Amino acid sequence: MSENVQTTVNGRAVTLRAEDADMPLLYALRNELGLTGLHYGCGLAQCGACTVHLDGEAVRSCQVPAVQARGRRIVTLEGLGTPERPHPLQKAFIEEQAVQCGYCLPGMIMQSAALLAKNPKPTEAQIREELAGVICRCGTHPRVIAAVLRAAQA
Repeated sequence: MSENVQTTVNGRAVTLRAEDADMPLLYALRNELGLTGLHYGCGLAQCGACTVHLDGEAVRSCQVPAVQARGRRIVTLEGLGTPERPHPLQKAFIEEQAVQCGYCLPGMIMQSAALLAKNPKPTEAQIREELAGVICRCGTHPRVIAAVLRAAQA
């Protein structure tokens, strides 16, 4: 039985339709709102490609039921910045050329943004630890680390 879920996504009040109580937030954001910046990767919360912020915390949207978003604030990659005014992390990722295929990009940026919100000046070791749960098969981790450090200095 479908259920309407009132929430805030990227600063805008929206109603998501959850087909059932277990429908992942990932599906609601992609299918209902067309927010394709977050990706379906493993479906097990192990790769990080579906990372969003839920009330300021980085979460894997493939494992969060959409109904749990009721009354909460969600920020996706699209809500972090705009092409005209990119978030410092988005700008740093571009400047460091930290993207190869881009599949892990939402997870890398959203996980890093959550880290910088809590710790504006992280060490390289802290960044590596924070990003350990976001899988990148292209091998751009050195550039990703450099981008996060650059954003921390901005």
